Amino acid sequence: QMINGENWISSPCEITIINCLNYNHNTSYNLPVKPSPNLPNIQSIKLYPSLCFFEPTQISVGRGTESPFQVVGSPLSKGEYTFTPKSIPGVSKYPKHENKECKGVDLRTSNTKEQIDLSYLIQYYSDYPNKDDFFTKASFFNLLAGNDQLIKQIKEGWSEEKIRNSWQEGLNKYKVMRKKYLLYADFE
Repeated sequence: QMINGENWISSPCEITIINCLNYNHNTSYNLPVKPSPNLPNIQSIKLYPSLCFFEPTQISVGRGTESPFQVVGSPLSKGEYTFTPKSIPGVSKYPKHENKECKGVDLRTSNTKEQIDLSYLIQYYSDYPNKDDFFTKASFFNLLAGNDQLIKQIKEGWSEEKIRNSWQEGLNKYKVMRKKYLLYADFE
């Protein structure tokens, strides 16, 4: 509806909408099937929006372990938790830092925020010994972030709060625009 209504494409899509019964935005749902071999449980799904930013960096998100997107670290990182990524057929072929011990953080039982948590990314960048090598694919990082602002802010040492505040004007405009396309009552 939004793509058609905001004229983001030249030829509108034909769509049929079937509303869910007894649903609202606060309804939780556990997926009966893994959406990906690297998203094996609800914890990994909740952490994914925050940890996916590590993909184009020197930091492993646990691909090649039993806890992908639930552990974070690298051979050059600090941390008491250790893991060693290995090739797992059908799940993770040639994972980052394969067969090397990574030090970092175990997030399998952590309380996840209901928003993107940039604290891990900011901390790992801050602690990384060679800042020029931290981002391995800046163009991919910028694609994940939506533009090149987040990478610039991290490199300039912005706090998570200052980065979040920089999003507010755009988020407020988006919330106004999206309101006319909502199928269910908005979050309170």
